[in-house]
Amino acid sequence: MERLIAAQVRHLRLAAGLTLAEMAARSGISKPMLSKIENAVTSCSLTTLARLADALDVPVTALFRGADDQREAVFTPAGAGGRIVARGTRVGHDYTLLGGLRGPHKRMEAHLVTLTERSETFPLFQHPGTELLYMLEGEMVYSHSGASYTMGPGDALQLDGEGVHGPQELISLPIRFLSVVAYSATDDGP
Repeated sequence: MERLIAAQVRHLRLAAGLTLAEMAARSGISKPMLSKIENAVTSCSLTTLARLADALDVPVTALFRGADDQREAVFTPAGAGGRIVARGTRVGHDYTLLGGLRGPHKRMEAHLVTLTERSETFPLFQHPGTELLYMLEGEMVYSHSGASYTMGPGDALQLDGEGVHGPQELISLPIRFLSVVAYSATDDGP
């Protein structure tokens, strides 16, 4: 952490066009101490961090920029998504998981849904979170909480997952759409 703060302090000081002496005068921190900070030889107290941030005219958080740069990503090559067995799978409905990070603050799942067979009975869904449907191919009527929406390629529908929803009528097959569900911090999400 000291190295990160050292690099940020030096970067911000130079970006502001300040010499070590000018920075010392602005912050009230001695030149030798500033040198130790910029060379990661010492740890800073919160008071010192606040004085550095004030002298650089930045929030204290700017001194930690980059501390959490390691972030996850999930890449799913074409055709490699995990097949999900869900309500409707037996009637020609295919659900493919495109990505879903796990752990704290990872509250979203994306599926590619493909409907290839007509059916008189459609599965209905109800779940926590907000869902976005984006039509890629085909045409269908989709219902949510008693309302009906005729959807074709390029159409989008955002809905509250707590409302009962699902396909109502398949007009033009095959039907392909993206389903992205976002869960809040309090939902029992992915």
